[in-house]
Amino acid sequence: MKKILFILGPNLNMVGIRDVGTYGTETAESINRYVSELAGKMGVELEIYQSNHEGDIIDKIHSAYGTKDGIMINAGALTHYSYALADAISSVHLPVVETHMSNIGAREEFRRKSVISPVCRGCIAGFGKFSYELGLRALINIIDN
Repeated sequence: MKKILFILGPNLNMVGIRDVGTYGTETAESINRYVSELAGKMGVELEIYQSNHEGDIIDKIHSAYGTKDGIMINAGALTHYSYALADAISSVHLPVVETHMSNIGAREEFRRKSVISPVCRGCIAGFGKFSYELGLRALINIIDN
């Protein structure tokens, strides 16, 4: 069974509460349940981890080395400035798919650049919670091939 780590960064625990114009009103808990159920149907063991702390996320990425087959990540605001997160991703030598519920390319100028994209296999953005389904499917395809 494939083992995938799904990491959610700062403030993603507040989806459904903060900035509902961008993220909608569906809660983080219901979205996580949706992704977990989908993973189960796909025969994947999915661990979901959310933290508002950069160092904790880096530690979690490091813990995936040798224990997971891949990582799906929505790094939240860390996407745009955390070179430490990019270094952590590149250090574990696992396929990583970057995901975002919103289209970061169509948002504020500071959100348009991702410093983690160069160390990820691909990026899926702008499809709400469906971005996570697409990311999971893409990651499974990468792992299988």
